This record gives sequence, structure tokens and C-alpha cells, in this order.
Amino acid sequence: MSEMSRTATEADDAAVIERSRREPEVFAEVFRRHAPEIKRYVTRRLGPDAAEDVVAETFLTAFRQRERYDLTCPSARPWLYGIATHRIGRHQRTEVRRLRALERSGVDPAAEPFTDRADERVSAVAVRKSLAAALRRLPAGHRNALLLVTWGDLGYQEAAQALGVPIGTVRSRVNRARKKLRAELGGVNPTSVSEELNHG
Repeated sequence: MSEMSRTATEADDAAVIERSRREPEVFAEVFRRHAPEIKRYVTRRLGPDAAEDVVAETFLTAFRQRERYDLTCPSARPWLYGIATHRIGRHQRTEVRRLRALERSGVDPAAEPFTDRADERVSAVAVRKSLAAALRRLPAGHRNALLLVTWGDLGYQEAAQALGVPIGTVRSRVNRARKKLRAELGGVNPTSVSEELNHG
């Protein structure tokens, strides 16, 4: 590894992005660090076919907007998730179709089966169908906030940054989404269900 590459690898995202303004090739380090998790998140929401395009669009947009990046933010995760969520919004029909298909079949082609035991798989399929139906019925803003926190593993502050809204708005949307999901799932904790779907 060259000295220049080693320095970029050790720097926080803000330093890498700042440097990429002078040396554009350095931005590849931001992609290397964050593309796998962004791709997993987008795949969960849109499926593998659309995910490739959305991830490519996300990082192309980030590269083009790197001059406007707030260098006081050491991690680019919220910024990248915000761009990805905006891009997902353009594919909302794909997400709704995917949730409808999951609601009908209970099979998530983007996820590996989490068990070989038939009884547990039947239970998981039922949970996935119910959760997919409930997620599909959420307003897009509530679904975005909830899934950034549960599937994107962002904190409330990071989700607020990603969505460009106050932290109180994120808390309210997540709380309302969880209440609505809990009601639709017969009192089951939607956080544990959405985590099961995420890992399922």
C-alpha cells in the first residue's frame, strides 16, 4: 500500500472527502468503506436488481456533491443513507411491489433462509408476510425513518441527518410507525420482527 493510500485509509470520512476535492480518485475510499452496507440496505428495500442501480446513483451523486459535504461530520454514513433514501423514493413503486410480493409469498429473495427447520421457517414466512403488509401501508416518511433506524442501523440523530429533518420528527415517525406495526401485528414488537426480517 502506498503512503498516500495508507493515509486515506486511516483518515475519517470528512478528511477523505476533503482530500478528494483536490484528488478525486481518493473518493474511492468512501465507496470502499460504505458501499457494502448501503447495498445491503437498498437490497432489503428494493431487491437486488434495483439495488445495483441505486447504489451506483448514490455514490455518483455523493461524488458530484462532495464539495458541499459538511466537513464537521466525521462519518459520511448519514449523508450516504440520505442520498440512498432519496434515490429509493424514486423507486417507491418497486419497493411497494416488493413488499406486496413478500406479503403474498413470505419469501424474501434478498435474504438467505435463517433456518433449515420447517416449523421455524413456516413461522418466519408468516411473520414476513404480516410485516411486509404492514410496512407497505406505512406512509413513506414513516417507513424511511423506521427502516433507517432498524435496517440501516442509524441512530436517531444520524437518521435525522440522512432525512434532513429535526431529530424530533424522526423520533415521532419511528414511534408512530412502531405503534402502527404493533397494532397490525397483533401486539408483537415490530422492532424485533423487523430485525428478524432484516436477518431472515
